[in-house]
Amino acid sequence: MNRLSFRIGFLFLLLFSVASFETLAQNGVTFLQFEGKEGPGKGKHIVLIAGDDEYRSEESMPMLAKILSERHGFKTTVLFPIHPETGDIVPNYQNNIPGLEHLESADLMIMLIRFRELPDEQTQHIENFLKAGKPIIGLRTSTHAFAYQKNKESKFAKWTWNGKEPGWEKGFGKRIFGETWVNHHGIHAKEGCRALIDGVQQMNDHPVLRGVKDIWVPEDVYGIQGLPESATVLIQGQSTAGMDDQAPLIWEKSVMPIAWTKPYQLEGGKEGMAFASTMGSSMGFQSADLRRLIVNASLWLLDLSNQINPELNVDYVGEYQPTMFGFDTFRKGMRVEDFK
Repeated sequence: MNRLSFRIGFLFLLLFSVASFETLAQNGVTFLQFEGKEGPGKGKHIVLIAGDDEYRSEESMPMLAKILSERHGFKTTVLFPIHPETGDIVPNYQNNIPGLEHLESADLMIMLIRFRELPDEQTQHIENFLKAGKPIIGLRTSTHAFAYQKNKESKFAKWTWNGKEPGWEKGFGKRIFGETWVNHHGIHAKEGCRALIDGVQQMNDHPVLRGVKDIWVPEDVYGIQGLPESATVLIQGQSTAGMDDQAPLIWEKSVMPIAWTKPYQLEGGKEGMAFASTMGSSMGFQSADLRRLIVNASLWLLDLSNQINPELNVDYVGEYQPTMFGFDTFRKGMRVEDFK
């Protein structure tokens, strides 16, 4: 190659690199990724999906990802609801969660989403994951994860939380986790939830509950109408008369399941296992034992139960200052990189 050709080639490469960088800068970073340190999860990949408009999953999912990565060795990827025009994280923009292709290499999915209606090419990655029979954790509003209002001809419209298609009655949440949205069993934003850890006596020795002794969360108890027989309830929850961890229990109200497991299977797919909890606000995750519950469930679902012990480290990595839950209370103008 002569000197002129080399210079032209170098200039072209430089211009291409600058153009690529500018494109990345314009589009912005769309996901967070943390390489696993040492721990039982080394070599495993967990994708955490934020996408609800009230319980600040855009804050809690990065926090959990860092614990799973730094403390327990998992590679983690966090996805967010991003407004395509601004690149900002906008939890109440229901039609875009870029990066779901990372599920193709994931071993476990953790989601806290509500009433999403994503492009079919995005949702297809979720279906692919589930058809492979891989394990899934669904938190709080994931029982009513999807709501199709615009594209009712979508192949995924049957995932709608109140759907009526045979085999998909009450949608994705019912089919995968065993329940859809029912009601607030407690008084929303006035009552909290106390986990009755010993309330299901036969479950006391379950690996997911090792070291889990005390959970109180400010989010109220959700109503549960009809979990299928295939579901195994691990923890019952009781409403508390107030939104602090010293609030007394309201024994006049019945208890409700707040954490359970359930096998699932899609048409043409392999059987998989789900873990669900109706707890999960960003404020609720200030409870160390709620964080422990999710770490334990992750290890159990990935056949690493022998690595679960009551002393597993679930401390925050860095600071965690959650925002109180509420509609339109999310921090405005936040980008993905702001949550790293």
